[in-house]
Amino acid sequence: MCTLEKRGNIFILSLTGDGEHRLNPTLLNSIQSALRRIRHEATTSSALITTAHGKYFSNGFDLTWAQSREDRMILMDSLLRSVVSDLLSLPMPTLAAVTGHASAAGYALALSHDYVLMRSDRGFLYMSELDIKLVVPAWFVAIVDAKVGSPAARREIVMKAAKLTANEALRLGVIDSAHDTAEETVEAAVALAVDLVKRGWDGHVYGENRKRFLTHVIQAVGDTTERNTTSRL
Repeated sequence: MCTLEKRGNIFILSLTGDGEHRLNPTLLNSIQSALRRIRHEATTSSALITTAHGKYFSNGFDLTWAQSREDRMILMDSLLRSVVSDLLSLPMPTLAAVTGHASAAGYALALSHDYVLMRSDRGFLYMSELDIKLVVPAWFVAIVDAKVGSPAARREIVMKAAKLTANEALRLGVIDSAHDTAEETVEAAVALAVDLVKRGWDGHVYGENRKRFLTHVIQAVGDTTERNTTSRL
């Protein structure tokens, strides 16, 4: 599950507990409910920070739950697309404070934010599909294309299934900053959010500009024609 804290104009959404934060319908619905509340309670200039408790930011889809029936993977894919779509249209800056491992769908969730900050003392970013014999969904590749500028970095992520530490991810331009501990990562995210809120941007304008800037990503997220069990995260 997740919790939502509000500090002035800054919302902090935390995935709670010490587990792997596997993305199943229960957790995804909880995240989406929090995002609806944020959209409803947002002031003219707000910001969102998403973080997690424990060793993991998110270790991807709950494959154990999904593999018992094919339609469960389709359901989880649909729910994750909805969460990502909500993040991409949220009328405020969004920041992911990655305080642990982020793999596969958890990686996609992190990169769906405007800024990604990561702890450097433990944890890695890992697109595991190549190693577990799954095809990467086109909508996830669209996110990587939009958020990671270097072709060499994109090759490391997708075609080498690299497990990137924070320092490696920073060097490759995958994340915005690296910090010594989980606590310092969240503190840095709060400091950045405060600076962004101080700009006094109109949230509606910010969200509309993001949608124009990431039109191809939004289209890819909404394109469900490729849905099948061989391209799951």
